[in-house]
Amino acid sequence: MTANHTLRIRRAGERGHANHGWLDSWHTFSFANYYDPAHMGFRSLRVINDDRVAPGGGFPNHPHRDMEIFSYVLEGSLAHQDSMGNKRELKPGEIQLMRAGSGVLHSEFNPSATEDVRLLQIWITPSRRGLEPSYTEWTPPAESASKNKLLVISEDGREGSARIAQDASVHLIRATAGDTVSHDLAAGRGVWLHVIRGRALACGVTLEPGDAASIEEPATFEIKAGPDGLEALLFDLR
Repeated sequence: MTANHTLRIRRAGERGHANHGWLDSWHTFSFANYYDPAHMGFRSLRVINDDRVAPGGGFPNHPHRDMEIFSYVLEGSLAHQDSMGNKRELKPGEIQLMRAGSGVLHSEFNPSATEDVRLLQIWITPSRRGLEPSYTEWTPPAESASKNKLLVISEDGREGSARIAQDASVHLIRATAGDTVSHDLAAGRGVWLHVIRGRALACGVTLEPGDAASIEEPATFEIKAGPDGLEALLFDLR
């Protein structure tokens, strides 16, 4: 990607922040009491919350509808229960995808008495309203260990990814120091890159944990991992 392309940067420290004691949360986009009209979402991507939940804390039973919601557990464990009858405890590296559709109730708790759980909670608006609610999980397959860019969510479920009711692809990037990961962005689409751990160099710009970069022009988007490696999520959105 050349300097002629417009790379927009969203720095970690510019995000909304809420600390409720049991929950310490950073909001990439407007959420709850954090409102920023300049950051209401990106295309169909509506929420990226970086949540740290204290031992025994959690979100009691609450409703959602017409949203594709997924949680990526980074540290600790997350206990999930919903009105569809699902009851599960997720571990680091696992992704849970819930289609709220016509309406669902769910709760999420930290079952540990001693350790925090850290997760990314992400919402994507679906292409259609009133869909039947559903639940699925994605765990990295053993053969993916050598891949530095892995498709985890897509509209058509290709490459073993979980399905979402939106023309969106979500890639997990796990690269070692100095590795370069590339992504070809087609016309009419946008990329949002969210750095989780490590550092990234994108179009000459260094991105730290919690930083994000976006582009909405056709390009080959190249991301180089920093000296401590890189873990990130890359969203390709219509």
